[in-house]
Amino acid sequence: MKYEKAPEIEDLAYDIAKTLEMENIISSRIIGMRSFGSQSRAIARIWSFPKIWQVALDLSGPFYVIEAIHERYDQLDNKEKAKTIIHELLHIPQCFGGGLLGHGQAKINRITEERYYVEYFKRKMSYYQSNPEDR
Repeated sequence: MKYEKAPEIEDLAYDIAKTLEMENIISSRIIGMRSFGSQSRAIARIWSFPKIWQVALDLSGPFYVIEAIHERYDQLDNKEKAKTIIHELLHIPQCFGGGLLGHGQAKINRITEERYYVEYFKRKMSYYQSNPEDR
C-alpha cells in the first residue's frame, strides 16, 4: 500500500462542513489521504485517533483522517465524491472527541447521504447565484 496527502479531500470536507454548518467538525483537524493498492471494497474510510494516543503523544486534541481509496474514489464524479465525504463526516460524533459513530448510531446510509447532499448542493447554488464572481 502507498499513501499520499490529499489536500483536495481536506478542502472538500471543509467546504461541506462549512456549507452545511456542521459545527461539530473542526476542519483543521481533518486530514485527507489517498491510498493506492487497497484490496478493500470501500470507496473511502475515516480513521480516528483515540484518546489514548492523543494523551500519549501530547496532542492538544483529536484528529481524523479521511482516506480516499484511489482505485474507487478517483473514478467518481464530483457529486459522488461529495456524497462520499459527507458519509465519512457523518461518522464523527458531535463531541469531536476522537471516536467514531457506527452506521446505525448516526443513521449513516444512502438516504441520509442524499439528503445532506441535496442540502449542500442547494446552498452552494444559492451562494453562487448571489455571488456570480466566485464561480
